[in-house]
Amino acid sequence: MKKAKRILALIGVILLVAMYLGTLIFSLIDSPLASDLLKGSVAATILVPVVLYGFVLFSRLFGNDHDDRND
Repeated sequence: MKKAKRILALIGVILLVAMYLGTLIFSLIDSPLASDLLKGSVAATILVPVVLYGFVLFSRLFGNDHDDRND
């Protein structure tokens, strides 16, 4: 389980970096579509970490992770 958590954390980091790069790129492009993509990217940059934090909190409160504490 500990290995799966590390893999998911790595995927989360890669996803966040990609969203930050997308936000930067969309802010530099001058087109009407880029404006909408920028708004969506900023929203995702805020919402994705909040949702991930909620999942971590939920798994700590309701998960049975007694085996992970000794690893």
